[in-house]
Amino acid sequence: MDTQDEQTDQLAALVEAALPDPEPTGPDPPPDDADFIVTKEHRRFTEFAAAVRRDRYIGLCYGRPGVGKTLSARRYACWHELEPLLRAPARHFTEGRDRADWHTLLYTPTVSATPRMIDKELTQLAAAFATIRTPDPFDRRTYASTHALPPFVELLIIDEADRLKTTALEQFRDHYDRSRLGMILIGMPGIEKRLARYPQLYSRIGFVHEYRPLSAGELVFVLQHHWSKLSLTLSADDFTDAEALAAVARITGGNFRLVQRLFAQIQRIMEINNLSTITREVVETARESLVIGSL
Repeated sequence: MDTQDEQTDQLAALVEAALPDPEPTGPDPPPDDADFIVTKEHRRFTEFAAAVRRDRYIGLCYGRPGVGKTLSARRYACWHELEPLLRAPARHFTEGRDRADWHTLLYTPTVSATPRMIDKELTQLAAAFATIRTPDPFDRRTYASTHALPPFVELLIIDEADRLKTTALEQFRDHYDRSRLGMILIGMPGIEKRLARYPQLYSRIGFVHEYRPLSAGELVFVLQHHWSKLSLTLSADDFTDAEALAAVARITGGNFRLVQRLFAQIQRIMEINNLSTITREVVETARESLVIGSL
């Protein structure tokens, strides 16, 4: 009888054979943090972010759409807890003062973000953060006059950094120089080549991290989680499971976001048709409901 490890190895081998090149997907809103799955890539991102925060460098993270960059950044910043408080900072919150893991701000610029807009929004974000993190009143004018973020902001993560024009990048560099905080720019593959054209900014980049799609073993782990959410067990000895597993691997290419979108459709199809088994036909039907880009 196979052990659990042998079962996982068999499933990983099936996935490895079925995995194509990852396919890009469009942006989706992040799911509830309760469904967050800790993968090897997330742990690598956590180590990368901790190093940037500790050494006060600028870090660059890039990867294909949907691999999990934004989800990992939100998780590291505890954004699922912080964001609701930052949106309503009128009250003086005290529960955040003992939270040593609340040290990071996550900022997503708009497509038309200007340096003045970025400066204003970062100052407002830091002021709201100060209301949560410190017992003393936040003197917005002090930091506005110096264009620096307060010292209790240890790391600033900028998502969708591809949107930033040259002047906006210079605004972030100015914040970095004045505040001496850690900073991470998250973008698409190729952003590292674009930033290389700006030597003043590029010379401050101390760490570069490529966020990769799920490996075969990780995809098995994620799929086991999705199977269990449907009160099912994924088994390498079951031909139906193995066939469905290979279909999921072929369709998603290890793309984390696409796996989530596919299983949302799988769950819907199973409920509508009162099914109790995930088959290749169910997976293929779910795939027809999705819009998937191509390389």
